Amino acid sequence: MLKILHVDDEPDIREVAAMSLGIDPEIEVRSAASGAEALKTLESDWKPDVVLLDVMMPELDGPGTLERLRQLPGHEATPVIFMTARAQSQEQSRFLELGAIAVIIKPFDPMTLAGQVRDNLGAW
Repeated sequence: MLKILHVDDEPDIREVAAMSLGIDPEIEVRSAASGAEALKTLESDWKPDVVLLDVMMPELDGPGTLERLRQLPGHEATPVIFMTARAQSQEQSRFLELGAIAVIIKPFDPMTLAGQVRDNLGAW
Protein backbone atom coordinates (compact mmCIF):
# COMPACT_ATOMS: atom_id res chain seq x y z
CA MET A 1 0.00 0.00 0.00
CA LEU A 2 1.40 3.38 -1.08
CA LYS A 3 0.59 6.05 1.52
CA ILE A 4 0.33 9.60 0.17
CA LEU A 5 -0.19 12.84 2.07
CA HIS A 6 -1.54 15.52 -0.28
CA VAL A 7 -1.26 19.12 0.93
CA ASP A 8 -3.11 21.94 -0.84
CA ASP A 9 -5.05 24.95 0.43
CA GLU A 10 -7.62 24.71 -2.41
CA PRO A 11 -10.52 22.37 -1.51
CA ASP A 12 -11.33 21.62 -5.18
CA ILE A 13 -7.75 20.53 -5.89
CA ARG A 14 -7.66 18.34 -2.77
CA GLU A 15 -10.92 16.70 -3.84
CA VAL A 16 -9.77 16.03 -7.43
CA ALA A 17 -6.40 14.68 -6.24
CA ALA A 18 -8.04 12.44 -3.62
CA MET A 19 -10.46 11.04 -6.20
CA SER A 20 -7.81 10.52 -8.86
CA LEU A 21 -5.34 8.86 -6.47
CA GLY A 22 -8.13 6.90 -4.79
CA ILE A 23 -8.95 5.13 -8.07
CA ASP A 24 -5.82 3.04 -7.44
CA PRO A 25 -6.70 0.41 -4.79
CA GLU A 26 -3.04 0.26 -3.77
CA ILE A 27 -2.97 3.92 -2.68
CA GLU A 28 -4.09 5.35 0.65
CA VAL A 29 -4.52 9.14 0.52
CA ARG A 30 -4.82 11.63 3.33
CA SER A 31 -5.30 15.33 2.66
CA ALA A 32 -4.24 18.44 4.53
CA ALA A 33 -5.49 21.98 3.88
CA SER A 34 -2.32 23.73 5.08
CA GLY A 35 1.32 23.25 5.89
CA ALA A 36 0.51 23.36 9.61
CA GLU A 37 -2.17 20.67 9.22
CA ALA A 38 0.29 18.53 7.24
CA LEU A 39 2.90 18.82 10.00
CA LYS A 40 0.32 17.73 12.60
CA THR A 41 -0.54 14.70 10.44
CA LEU A 42 3.16 13.86 10.12
CA GLU A 43 3.58 14.04 13.90
CA SER A 44 0.98 11.27 14.31
CA ASP A 45 1.66 7.56 13.99
CA TRP A 46 0.71 7.61 10.29
CA LYS A 47 3.78 7.82 8.07
CA PRO A 48 3.31 8.50 4.35
CA ASP A 49 5.60 7.10 1.68
CA VAL A 50 5.48 10.44 -0.15
CA VAL A 51 4.13 13.95 0.40
CA LEU A 52 2.53 15.85 -2.50
CA LEU A 53 3.06 19.45 -1.47
CA ASP A 54 1.53 22.59 -2.99
CA VAL A 55 4.08 25.40 -3.33
CA MET A 56 1.82 28.46 -2.95
CA MET A 57 -0.15 28.37 0.31
CA PRO A 58 -0.98 31.13 2.80
CA GLU A 59 0.85 31.35 6.13
CA LEU A 60 3.20 28.39 5.64
CA ASP A 61 4.10 27.77 1.99
CA GLY A 62 5.40 24.54 0.47
CA PRO A 63 9.12 25.30 0.85
CA GLY A 64 8.55 26.35 4.49
CA THR A 65 6.55 23.19 5.16
CA LEU A 66 9.33 21.08 3.62
CA GLU A 67 11.92 22.77 5.84
CA ARG A 68 9.89 22.00 8.98
CA LEU A 69 9.05 18.49 7.79
CA ARG A 70 12.79 17.70 7.59
CA GLN A 71 13.09 18.57 11.28
CA LEU A 72 10.47 16.01 12.36
CA PRO A 73 11.90 12.74 13.67
CA GLY A 74 11.46 10.00 11.08
CA HIS A 75 10.83 12.42 8.21
CA GLU A 76 14.35 13.60 7.45
CA ALA A 77 14.21 11.69 4.15
CA THR A 78 10.47 11.37 3.42
CA PRO A 79 10.14 11.94 -0.34
CA VAL A 80 8.37 15.18 -1.28
CA ILE A 81 6.94 16.08 -4.68
CA PHE A 82 6.04 19.73 -5.16
CA MET A 83 2.88 20.55 -7.10
CA THR A 84 2.81 23.99 -8.69
CA ALA A 85 1.55 26.08 -11.57
CA ARG A 86 5.03 27.61 -11.79
CA ALA A 87 6.33 25.77 -14.81
CA GLN A 88 9.52 27.72 -15.53
CA SER A 89 12.58 25.50 -15.45
CA GLN A 90 14.59 27.71 -13.05
CA GLU A 91 11.74 27.56 -10.53
CA GLN A 92 11.52 23.79 -10.89
CA SER A 93 15.29 23.56 -10.39
CA ARG A 94 14.99 25.63 -7.22
CA PHE A 95 12.33 23.28 -5.84
CA LEU A 96 14.58 20.29 -6.51
CA GLU A 97 17.47 22.08 -4.80
CA LEU A 98 15.23 22.50 -1.73
CA GLY A 99 15.03 18.72 -1.52
CA ALA A 100 11.97 17.69 -3.55
CA ILE A 101 12.40 14.55 -5.64
CA ALA A 102 10.18 15.93 -8.43
CA VAL A 103 7.79 18.68 -9.49
CA ILE A 104 4.32 18.02 -10.91
CA ILE A 105 2.90 20.93 -12.87
CA LYS A 106 -0.66 22.12 -12.26
CA PRO A 107 -3.11 21.66 -13.65
CA PHE A 108 -2.31 17.97 -13.36
CA ASP A 109 -4.06 15.23 -15.31
CA PRO A 110 -6.25 13.32 -12.82
CA MET A 111 -6.04 10.21 -14.99
CA THR A 112 -2.23 10.06 -14.79
CA LEU A 113 -1.50 11.53 -11.34
CA ALA A 114 -1.05 8.16 -9.59
CA GLY A 115 1.29 7.01 -12.37
CA GLN A 116 3.31 10.23 -12.16
CA VAL A 117 3.75 9.79 -8.41
CA ARG A 118 4.80 6.15 -8.83
CA ASP A 119 7.20 7.01 -11.69
CA ASN A 120 8.83 9.78 -9.64
CA LEU A 121 9.21 7.51 -6.63
CA GLY A 122 10.67 4.78 -8.83
CA ALA A 123 13.22 7.17 -10.33
CA TRP A 124 14.21 8.49 -6.92
